[in-house]
Amino acid sequence: HPLYRCLPVSILIKNVLKYAKTNREVKAILNSSEILINNKIRKDYKFPVGIMDIIQIKKTDENFRIIINKNNKYELNKINNEEAKLKLCKIINKKILKKGKIQLNLFDGRNILVDKNDYKVGDTIILDLEKNKIVDHLRLEKGSTVYITDGKYIGYTGKLENIIKKGMQENTISFKTDKEKFETLKDYAFVIPDKQLK
Repeated sequence: HPLYRCLPVSILIKNVLKYAKTNREVKAILNSSEILINNKIRKDYKFPVGIMDIIQIKKTDENFRIIINKNNKYELNKINNEEAKLKLCKIINKKILKKGKIQLNLFDGRNILVDKNDYKVGDTIILDLEKNKIVDHLRLEKGSTVYITDGKYIGYTGKLENIIKKGMQENTISFKTDKEKFETLKDYAFVIPDKQLK
């Protein structure tokens, strides 16, 4: 994650989950191998977590997805065990490699190789964390559900109505919530399944 868009897992455990009051308590929790982040046990209290990361707590059998709300605060969206196996990853770049392979560069720093050039920058893939395999592809297009991850409308969710190209300027999108219509930068749009953040 970009540095401005993540927080150490110690802050998450203390301030969001409220499972500890001190870093010493945080370290004890992490050293007990009770916390999984994106299906991997993490013991570094400085490990960065961010939007759409999956947090699993073995002792309490709880699973959460990290989101940001309209107040620009991190929130934990409770999910079930099946949902915890899947992570939403936004494509921020792609490269054509030798022998026609395509590398997708994802928003959280990971890369994944694909055979078909069906994916565009701005689309979202749903990744099976156990198999490291793409199980679904959500396109950034008219009618898709978008979650806004930055800017004035951070935390909003709505239907994408239009992608507006502005020549040399950054592209924008218009999206509609239940009540209003808004415009923001295309880069802030994160495509999600229709009922993902309800």
